[in-house]
Order: sequence, then C-alpha cells, then structure tokens
Amino acid sequence: MHAYAVASVAVPVTAALYGLTGVVRGRAAVRHRRALDRWAAVLDDPYQAALERWWPNDAVQAAAARLLLDGLVTVNHRGNLSPAPAAADPARPPGHPLPEAVLAALRRRSAPATLGSLVLRDEGFATARRQFRGARPDLLAVGEPAGALKPGLYLVLAEMLFCAFALMSLRPGGDAEWTAAWAAWSGLIAQIVWFPVHDRARGVRWKADAEAVETARLGPPHPALTALEARDPESVRRLRVSRLRTRRGRNRGRPRRRPRTPADGAAALSTG
Repeated sequence: MHAYAVASVAVPVTAALYGLTGVVRGRAAVRHRRALDRWAAVLDDPYQAALERWWPNDAVQAAAARLLLDGLVTVNHRGNLSPAPAAADPARPPGHPLPEAVLAALRRRSAPATLGSLVLRDEGFATARRQFRGARPDLLAVGEPAGALKPGLYLVLAEMLFCAFALMSLRPGGDAEWTAAWAAWSGLIAQIVWFPVHDRARGVRWKADAEAVETARLGPPHPALTALEARDPESVRRLRVSRLRTRRGRNRGRPRRRPRTPADGAAALSTG
C-alpha cells in the first residue's frame, strides 16, 4: 500500500480522536463544576456539612448543642437529656429539622435519655436522620458513560491494526513518501497514547463529591459546638458522655413501675 494512503487514514483519525477528547474534557469539566455547585449549596447548611464528620463533632452532637444553647433541653452530669420547660412554648421552635428530631425523640421518652440511646434505639430519630440526609441534592456523574464509546473504540482498534500492518509492509521510495510514512507512524503512536489521555479527560478517576466531602469532614466544628464550648465547656463534656452512653438506666426511658406497698396489697385483697 502507498504511504500516502496510510497517512491519509492515520492522520485524520488521530486529529478526530484528539478533537473528541477536547469536547469530552470540556463536558466533564462542566459536570464537575455543577456537582461542586450542588455540594456548595449543601455545605451552606452546617448540619449537612457535619454529617460527614466523626463523633464528637458530628451533626447529632451539633443538634444537641443547639438545643442546649437555646434553653430547650437540659443535660445532667451523667449525660441524660430531657426537654426544658421552654420546649413546650410553640413560639420557640428549634428552627432546623435535625434539632427538631432530637427534641421530638426526647419528648417521646418517659424519662431523660442519652444521645447514644437515641441514635441506636429510637426508630423515629433514625428515620428523621435518613430523611435529612436524603434531602441532599443528587450528585451529578462527572465521567462520560463508557457504554456509548465502545462501538467507536472497536473501530479505532481496527483502524490501528490496519495502519500498523500497512506501515510494516511499506517501502517508501523518496522523501515525500518517507515524510508520509513518518506522519502515519506519528499518528499511530499518538493514537496509542490517546487511550489514557481520553480516560483522564472523561473523568473516570474523578469523584464528583470528593472535594466537597473532604472539605466538610476536615472543616471547622459546627457553630453550635463552638459557641457551647465557649459558653459552657462542662455541657460539651456532658454531651460527649451522653453520646457514649447507650442506656439511661435499667428502665431505658420506659415508664417506671411503682413499687408495691402494704397499702396496695390490702387494697387488692379488699377488691378481691
């Protein structure tokens, strides 16, 4: 086969492949920006940001700290939380779904309870946390779908094999043919290099939420925790104890049974 014919195939195909990579790179970059914009909206809510953090700076601790700052709950030295009288005032709502869920869980209990008990045993609170997490906007996929590219990749591989066999059988007869042959070889090598370049352009190794999640996880503590630490460090210590304790006591927040007295026994006999 003539060198001009091989070069007329290899060079345009190479140019088309790198042009496609440029388009794909631009589309992936737009998707990446959109995903981060959605995460920026998430991080505007400090409770959403605190969801990615480990105890003791997580969102549950932050919600309890906000309730303490607002005077809606109290915590004792054993970490038991209970609603304060102000919690019954409808004019003083917690103002956020997560503190509202903590307060509602405490109201359902017949006795003070620990945060650890609420997290592990309160189904209503678990449902509220799942709903709060589910309120996040859906993240956008950054990478181009691989399935749409497979037919084209098979054609590229077939073209590369054709050019490789044709170039190995060439016997250029002059400077012009040698130039065409070198152009074809350069195009073939560029096509081999194109595969990893195109993968990076597609964003196959990108994670749309990686930057934002890392920012949330390593960011400053929730403002409620910072304010409570400055105002009442002892309450912060009690909240940490509360999160570690999974049981309030023997009754675990259930109604206590009043011990029987001799009077109760006499009353039972008289009714019998």
